[in-house]
Amino acid sequence: MIPTNGYHDLRRFFTGLTEYTFETQVGIVDPTLIDYISNLLLRFTHYDEIYRVRNLFGRPLLQVSDMLQEAEVRPVPTNREIHRHIGDFTLFWSGLYPEALKRMQAASRKDAVLNYPELGKRAYRIASTIDPPEPLAPPHDAENEILERLSHDFDLCIYGLNALRREWERRDTPPGPLGGV
Repeated sequence: MIPTNGYHDLRRFFTGLTEYTFETQVGIVDPTLIDYISNLLLRFTHYDEIYRVRNLFGRPLLQVSDMLQEAEVRPVPTNREIHRHIGDFTLFWSGLYPEALKRMQAASRKDAVLNYPELGKRAYRIASTIDPPEPLAPPHDAENEILERLSHDFDLCIYGLNALRREWERRDTPPGPLGGV
């Protein structure tokens, strides 16, 4: 018997679910975009990845407004990664857990006046225009292209992640008289 590896099982789950949902329910047949989103879901299973952007003192930044401020003071390669993360962060929360936005954007928080989808689109667009550091230079065209696509199709990706969550929850519902089928 081959031992199961939870990470690879989770990767297969997210890849399959993203591919199925985006292709059959949303109509997006784009392997690069689907891979990016399934990798985003896998990365964000770790709390440290969701709040990866840290200030100069090493404290995680919990609000997008703080991430934007940090992007302004960082050098360009780091700035690119912060903008990319802002896009990922806003896409994740807007698409998978939109009900959490009420808490994240409560009147008492700095993010109260921010429009996450608009900021996500803008952040991906900015990240797509900044070339990565030299060691990553050869594939940067493809990387910039996917970031530009995410900026352009942000609302559609939110819709896709909403559908993905519904599909995920549908699959979690046990069969039988009290469950789904």
